[in-house]
Amino acid sequence: MLGQKKKFSRKEMKEDTLVTFYYKAIEYFEEYKKYVFIGVGAIAVIILAFFLYSESKSSNNEKANVELSRVIPLYEQGAYLEAIEGKPGTQLVGLKKIVEEYGNSDMGEVAKIYLANSYYNLGKFDEAMKFYDDFGGDNETFQATAFAGIAACYEAKNNIEDAVDYYRKAASVSKENVLNPQYLLSASINLITLNKKEEARELLKQIKKDFTNSPYTREIDRYLAITE
Repeated sequence: MLGQKKKFSRKEMKEDTLVTFYYKAIEYFEEYKKYVFIGVGAIAVIILAFFLYSESKSSNNEKANVELSRVIPLYEQGAYLEAIEGKPGTQLVGLKKIVEEYGNSDMGEVAKIYLANSYYNLGKFDEAMKFYDDFGGDNETFQATAFAGIAACYEAKNNIEDAVDYYRKAASVSKENVLNPQYLLSASINLITLNKKEEARELLKQIKKDFTNSPYTREIDRYLAITE
C-alpha cells in the first residue's frame, strides 16, 4: 500500500524549484568552465536575470488574477465602463490598468480579452480590435475568442470580407472548441451578405456534416434555403 503523499506548501515548492535550478546551474558551470571561465561574470548575470524575470512573471500573474477576480462581477453585470476604468478610491482596479501593469502575464493576457469585449459592447470597435489583436496568450479558447472578436469588429465596421476571414481563423485554432460551428455559421452568413452564395452553401453543408449535435446546426437549413 502506498503511503500518503506529503503536501508541500507554496514556500517549500518554491524553495525546491530554486534548489533544482541552482544545482543545474552548477552542473552546467562545472561541465563548461574551461570554455567560459573568463565569462563567468556574464553567466552569473544571465542566471540572475532569468531568475528575476521568472519570479516577476509569476508574481505579476498572481496579482493580475486577484485584480481580475474583483472586476469580473462588474463585467458580468454589463457595467462595462466601470469594468474598464475601475472605481477610484477602492481596491477595484479596472481592466485597462490590469492590462497596462500585468499584460505580459497569462492572466494579464486574459484581461485583454475582457477589456476588448468591454470596448466592443460599448461600440468602441477600434479600441476593442486593438486589444483583441494584442492578445498573445497560449490558451486556445481565448486565441479563438480574439480572432472572433476581430471578426465581429470588422462586421460592425461593415468590412465583411475581413470578418469572414477572421471567423474562419477563429474556427481553425482548435478542433475541440465547442464554438467552432458558431464561428463558421457567422462566416457563412457574411458570405451570403457578400452574395457569395455558393461558397456559403458549401460552408453550411460542412457545418451540418461536422457538427451534427451542435445547437447551431438547427439554423443551417434556413440559411441553406437562402443560398438556393
